[in-house]
Amino acid sequence: MAEIIRNVRGMRDLLDNESRKKFAIEKVARQLALKYGYQEINTPIVEYSSVFNKSLGQFSDIVTKEMYNFKDEKGRSLTLRPEATAGIARAIASNGLLGAEEYRIPLKFFLFGPMFRYERPQKGRYRQFYQINFESFGKSSPECDVELISLAFNFLKKIKSTTYLRINSLGDNKSRIGYKNELINYLKKFKKDLSSDSIIRLDKNPLRILDSKEKGDLEIIKKAPKMLNYLSTDSREYYKEVKLLLKSINIQFEEDSNLVRGLDYYKETVFEFKTDKLGQQQDSILGGGRYSGLVK
Repeated sequence: MAEIIRNVRGMRDLLDNESRKKFAIEKVARQLALKYGYQEINTPIVEYSSVFNKSLGQFSDIVTKEMYNFKDEKGRSLTLRPEATAGIARAIASNGLLGAEEYRIPLKFFLFGPMFRYERPQKGRYRQFYQINFESFGKSSPECDVELISLAFNFLKKIKSTTYLRINSLGDNKSRIGYKNELINYLKKFKKDLSSDSIIRLDKNPLRILDSKEKGDLEIIKKAPKMLNYLSTDSREYYKEVKLLLKSINIQFEEDSNLVRGLDYYKETVFEFKTDKLGQQQDSILGGGRYSGLVK
């Protein structure tokens, strides 16, 4: 009797043709990253769970329902990495790179590798997927943000991916506190009409409601308060400079007041390169933004 062996649900094999495409994409990314002064880093696929619980936000979707957690023989909680940024920040801290003479600020790294999330299996989403990360650690500045966006822009251009750029500002801590309160007050008026996921987020992570794809939520979000109206003076000037710099290097963009990304470490600039070819659920090709205090 022949034994039928299947993939773990939501994961897939990369055969020769797809492996060649993966290699070609990574080759372009590596060449560009080196030109921009980024160094390669490889972090473990398995980390202590606290690396992600502390940095991604205890109420983020990844932490609450998407991580592959397990315990080792000593009872320590371990996790298959769901994303790369937290692991790179951990590597910087644990190896003392911020104070090392051979590493200059800003620290700039790139990483290729598999990530694991317990996603609902659907077209374009897999529970093991491959990610390219570009990370810059140093003093917060519009110039660093725009350099990273420029790297992403030129990477997508070289692999002939047709995309458009959306940007937003999440402001500093002062901006976010004021805005979050106004957003909660607005959304509470429509609580009975929100999706079940958004009702849960209302008390735990209200900004994530702005990223909802549910039809009913989208109608409510249209008239929600806009983050840009609550930016502090410093954040407003920061965001203004980011836009001026992007225009100076001829990178076109659209502003999207509902662009929030999904993780708690983001501050100030956030961005996504999107496409119209894969449908609204999978329209983001590449995204990122500024974060502060992650290594600390």
